[in-house]
Amino acid sequence: MTRHTPKRLSLDDRILWNKVARTTEPLKGKVLDEPPMPADDTMAELARLVAVAEQGRAAARQAPAVVGVPAKPHPARKIDRPTHTKLARGRLTIDGRVDLHGLTQSEAHGLLLSFLSRAHTNGLRHVLVITGKGASLGSDGVLRRALPQWLATPPFSGLVSGMDEASRRHGGGGAFYIRLKRHGGPGL
Repeated sequence: MTRHTPKRLSLDDRILWNKVARTTEPLKGKVLDEPPMPADDTMAELARLVAVAEQGRAAARQAPAVVGVPAKPHPARKIDRPTHTKLARGRLTIDGRVDLHGLTQSEAHGLLLSFLSRAHTNGLRHVLVITGKGASLGSDGVLRRALPQWLATPPFSGLVSGMDEASRRHGGGGAFYIRLKRHGGPGL
């Protein structure tokens, strides 16, 4: 008889599981135990991705300011109008999508970096990133605000050639079309 080795969850699966697990309630009379930390390298990889993101943000804050120009990173370029129209009307396929609803900023950043890296490696060109509108208490959404800033930082800027708000059909203000650079090429 062979022993079955359990499959380790990927980083994306681990984040999704934690998202679902936070929404559950224990049965009456049962105590909810804290789940043990995974023995695999998932948490180490997530910590590494968060550290890379922090280094990118720190480098952007420490960049010397040119007189009259703010020290903020350059935002990702908008997708050209004909491409946006084709995406909105369904004439150009959306090759992949990722939903960041309910994640913390660090979880969303790690998941987005992982997703875009894989999409770029697989040669995908247009993806949909769903952040949600975040319209609670009059805010415009933490992830919705953070996405353009993330895409302007070095881990993402090498992958993304443009972004634009999605059409109403694909989520409107709560989603973004992302155009990835060609794999192995200069982009656009």
